[in-house]
Amino acid sequence: MSAFLPSFWAAVLALGLALYVILDGFDLGVGILFAFTRDEAVRRRMLSAISPVWDGNETWLIIGGTVLWAAFPKVYALILSAFYLPICLMLAGLILRGVAFEFRQKASERTRLVWDLGFAAGSLVAAFVQGAAVGALVHGLPVTPEGRFAGDGAFAWVSSFSLLCGLGLCLGDALMGAAWLVLKSDGPLRDRGYRTIPGLLAAVLVFLAFAFTAALEMDLPVMHRWIDRPWLAVFPAMGVLAVILIIRGLRRRKDSWPFAGAVTIFVAAFATLAASFLPYIVPFSLTIKEAAAPVRSLAFIFWGAGIVVLPLTLAYTVMVYTVFKGKVAGGSEYP
Repeated sequence: MSAFLPSFWAAVLALGLALYVILDGFDLGVGILFAFTRDEAVRRRMLSAISPVWDGNETWLIIGGTVLWAAFPKVYALILSAFYLPICLMLAGLILRGVAFEFRQKASERTRLVWDLGFAAGSLVAAFVQGAAVGALVHGLPVTPEGRFAGDGAFAWVSSFSLLCGLGLCLGDALMGAAWLVLKSDGPLRDRGYRTIPGLLAAVLVFLAFAFTAALEMDLPVMHRWIDRPWLAVFPAMGVLAVILIIRGLRRRKDSWPFAGAVTIFVAAFATLAASFLPYIVPFSLTIKEAAAPVRSLAFIFWGAGIVVLPLTLAYTVMVYTVFKGKVAGGSEYP
């Protein structure tokens, strides 16, 4: 049991983060694309496409944060110390977009523009700082032998690589957002999504090429794992197949294929990083075993959160996406 619990909670943490990045990623992407149209009818249809699910998607961010705090307190303390400013910016962005989402429907035509800007800006900021934080982790955080953050100042996480990753996640979220609009809408909004996807897909591929080249030039430790673990190549292969699926979906006008392909790209990228970092939970400073809470604490939360809360949250997520499957009706408007 003592050997099982740290691995179990690491897997739960990975699952929660992956589901958050994917599920909240597409509605952040819709928010980013929201800034590129002024047609009120189109904007209302875009919000209708995400209104049944957007707030529930953020449940997985809470799950991830709670697991980090309860099961890996050393990592929780380190992450908060290293990313205090990005976390505050992310939360501010999520709060702003949530308030704007609800308030714009009651606003006058003059003040609605303020809430529209807030919704788009909140989505962009949240996506950017999430990507920048991941980039900072890949680049490497200064950590003491005791597992404490050793960076100097609130901007220790900032580097050209982390900023590049922030931009890359914005592009990836926008790609998923456009694919979601194709999946959930019809008429002009669906056609707009089909026109938007090729450019975003090209931009994401360019970003991945730049990020890979930059990682090689900086000789990041994560790149050495590709030599030690050649089987990691299976995940980029998944990404290539996902790109093919998106392209074929665009050509054949198969509405579900672009979204499935975009999600697969994210899964492949997440799996590549997770498999490259193992057994570290903070690369390459703290292992899962070193960072885990005492076994009694892990066991205590296992019998509550592990076998009750987690399955219920998964069931809730599946139920929501099952109930609200299919396209948004032509005359539907949020909420």
